[in-house]
Amino acid sequence: MDRSGNQNLTALAAELPEDIARLVAAGNFALAEKIIERRLAKELPTMLRERLLLEQEILAQLPQQYPYRWAEAAAEMRQVFRDFRDEELDVFLEEGAFEWIYLEGQIRIKDDFIANLIKTREELADRVLDRALIQGKWDNFKMLDQIIETMETAGSVRCRFRIRSTIALHEDKMRPAKRIQVQLPLPIEYAQVKAFRLLSCEPEGAKLAPAQCAQRTICFETAYREGQTFSVEYEFETEARYWDWRAAMECAERTDGAAAASGAGMRDYLSQQLPHIRFTPYLEALTAEIIGAETDALKKAKKIYDYITTHVMYSFVRSYFTIPQQVTFTATNLKGDCGLQALLFITLCRIAQVPARWQSGLYANPLTIGCHDWAQFYVEPYGWLFADCSFGGAAYRAGDMKRWDFFFGNLEPYRLPAACEYQGAFCFPKHYLRHDPYDNQMGEVEYEDMGLLHGVDFNTKHEVLELRVTV
Repeated sequence: MDRSGNQNLTALAAELPEDIARLVAAGNFALAEKIIERRLAKELPTMLRERLLLEQEILAQLPQQYPYRWAEAAAEMRQVFRDFRDEELDVFLEEGAFEWIYLEGQIRIKDDFIANLIKTREELADRVLDRALIQGKWDNFKMLDQIIETMETAGSVRCRFRIRSTIALHEDKMRPAKRIQVQLPLPIEYAQVKAFRLLSCEPEGAKLAPAQCAQRTICFETAYREGQTFSVEYEFETEARYWDWRAAMECAERTDGAAAASGAGMRDYLSQQLPHIRFTPYLEALTAEIIGAETDALKKAKKIYDYITTHVMYSFVRSYFTIPQQVTFTATNLKGDCGLQALLFITLCRIAQVPARWQSGLYANPLTIGCHDWAQFYVEPYGWLFADCSFGGAAYRAGDMKRWDFFFGNLEPYRLPAACEYQGAFCFPKHYLRHDPYDNQMGEVEYEDMGLLHGVDFNTKHEVLELRVTV
């Protein structure tokens, strides 16, 4: 299988041949792989060849993410939830409450389906036997409400972070003396980030990407030593300013609307970006239905935010690489995680002629640290503003209207942006296809003769060593 990093991801915009698509949908991956191999032995249009090569990699990755057979999933549910009945699993499947695929004639359920149900189904959360599984969610909401209150009162909040990130290979992928490349994410020095300082890295001698690289990393290239780990420690500061969008809308009404910028500098943020940010007839119709006759850019963005946060259910999904049409997936299934909701917001804004772009990295606070994605949109005269549809949707489902309002236009200061472009390039090129060719959160690893996958071949650990909040 060719996992070359030079593969053309835009080829995912092409449809699979019908017979192969039928086999994939039916879960007959083995036969689909055989047919793909036969097709690749023939002369094919370039984009179709690239699409089939990408499908081979998708088929190799999918089964690892769906380990549970039906009976196994039901047994897991009985261990976690009080008075769980097996027929409830049928209802959750019918409601689209968790991810599943067909694999060799059987339904297979995603590895994190229980966490997904706890996160999105309040009636189940109330029945969790181990209350520690849900306490973190409410602690996080309480912390967010407190920092939002502080921002609204003080006008802005600053955070000083010290972070350590470490990559460790699984034992079966340790190959002493073999040349290895490891890249770990770093904060981009722009927008809300300043005063970045590299404190240490192990092993020494790593290369640091430029301060404003679209997907910033630190890159280690060395001969691997048995049991070796790769780590970086750094500090930086963020500043989050409170922005009152209600007052801005009142001002816009008095001045006949806040127009979105449309000059040459905004062209990229109003354009399609294959394979995912596509202006399809369905998405164009959805945008028109959401914004109606509205012409004010700020109000159009708010209508789009309101629609996503009230109509798109949060859902953990399989790895992004294995979803060929991500925005269409979210807009038709009406579910998706933070990144898919951000991409949908960006796409609908662009269709509505509101410039929008990606921002992602880590959500790091006094309680936890983890991967997260969100969006920015541009409205004159206010500049680049934030929108976090997944945090907004969680607030809406919890009935917290103040927090729901906040995440349109605002972010709290607990963010480490390591990517400002979706599908952006690394400054230090890779030979093999990235584990995540779109985002930059868990790092990338490859030997000279093979690429490695996060979770399968290596693990990444992010730690908050110090966090100071100041007004």
